[in-house]
Amino acid sequence: MRKLPPLNAVRAFEAAARHVSFTKAAKELFVTHGAVSKQVATLETWLGTTLFNRAQSQLSLTDAGRTFLAAVTPALDRIAVTSMQLLEQTEPTALRISAPPTFTMRWLIPRISAFQRRRGGVEVKLTTSTAPVNFEDRVYDVAIRGSHQPLPGMLSVPFMTETIVPICHPDLMEQDRLSDPQYLKDHTLISYDTEPMAWSEWLPMAGQADLRVSHTLQFEQMYFALQAAAEGLGVVLVPLFLVADDIIAGRLCAPFGLLGARQRRYYANAPLSSQESPVIEGFCEWLLKEGQDTEQSIDQLAETMGWTISGHSAV
Repeated sequence: MRKLPPLNAVRAFEAAARHVSFTKAAKELFVTHGAVSKQVATLETWLGTTLFNRAQSQLSLTDAGRTFLAAVTPALDRIAVTSMQLLEQTEPTALRISAPPTFTMRWLIPRISAFQRRRGGVEVKLTTSTAPVNFEDRVYDVAIRGSHQPLPGMLSVPFMTETIVPICHPDLMEQDRLSDPQYLKDHTLISYDTEPMAWSEWLPMAGQADLRVSHTLQFEQMYFALQAAAEGLGVVLVPLFLVADDIIAGRLCAPFGLLGARQRRYYANAPLSSQESPVIEGFCEWLLKEGQDTEQSIDQLAETMGWTISGHSAV
């Protein structure tokens, strides 16, 4: 059994010795000056010898430090090179993601750069679709879809809960014109082909099963329906997380709060064989973190507005 020193301490020493500076080593390793100093001290204790001469304004290697650096640097270089070679063999050069159009435009695109920074060697390719997930043609590696339950026969990872509510322009709230759901009869109800919840479902849940609607407006995609609502053309049912920033900024509002709200989850779906893919696993982990952050933002909004949101957990 090999008797090895703490590898984090070796890494800190190597960076500090190469730069002959704890400060520059800390910047390279994204840690503090004190953390590097502590790791080097740990290594010196383990080795039972001093590796640096620490003068008041100058740092230099001892003979033992120079000997250790001469052995450690090429060893770490070999580990790094071999690791990158193996990653290139096992990781895809591109991660192909399919997701609904409005979700992609308003949620995924503003965040995807954070994943790219974590996986700099992976090219992300985004396509939009709401079609049923099918991996037989292998046109994408991960399919993000909203659903009430995991998709069978595949890896289906829940990462965020959505709450679907009526949304409109604040002007429609003036003079109590939408103080109660019954006044929806005087407004245009906006719908879209890909909607996760129809007005025919929401109205009975809001106690308005017999409401007669005067005007409707139909679109193919959620994005156009949401844009119509933003222009003051009517009221639309959309996921709250897609419009939270607009509500905070006063560009949109939820006239009835969470009345009749329905919840479902967003899933990252992939073939079962992808369980061995570090890139797909890493992407799902990143989605989960971003989803939890989004839910926390929605919870803060709900608290500000006096709403109560239950079931916020993608785990």
